[in-house]
Amino acid sequence: MKITETWTYAATPDRVWAMITDPAFQERKCAASGALSFDVSVEQAAGDGATVVTSRRMPTDGLPSQFQKFVKDGLEVVETQTWEPAAGDGSRSGRADVQIKGTPVTMKGTLTMTPAGEGTTLRLDADVKAGIPLVGGQIEKAVAPAVVHGIKVEEREGAAYLTGA
Repeated sequence: MKITETWTYAATPDRVWAMITDPAFQERKCAASGALSFDVSVEQAAGDGATVVTSRRMPTDGLPSQFQKFVKDGLEVVETQTWEPAAGDGSRSGRADVQIKGTPVTMKGTLTMTPAGEGTTLRLDADVKAGIPLVGGQIEKAVAPAVVHGIKVEEREGAAYLTGA
């Protein structure tokens, strides 16, 4: 199932980049997502790129019954964002990879960060896949809103972080 989400921050690309690579912001994002527990890792790469990894244990409330049997003790969701160095205008591109451990559900996609006037626009183009015969499509349809909700949480927490709230 395809997902495309776009959101804009009232901050320069440099400030948004500093936020994305700040472990404190990543922890804030994980806590706000309702994670039962989480770990965060930010590794700077050569040439001003970075890899951001968050691992969250999420509750299973509200999951479809077909999915419950795979995740009895909670969902372990590992999100990896791999960002390339900035272009001259501050824009960046990257990859997003989400794995739900112990399940055949993945999300892979591209990330872009572009200047937008005095702000910055982020965009995710991704594909959610559930490799389960017969019910995979149902699971993808159930997972996609959770992904969009996670993006909305990140957008809200990012805006608050950037304003010092």
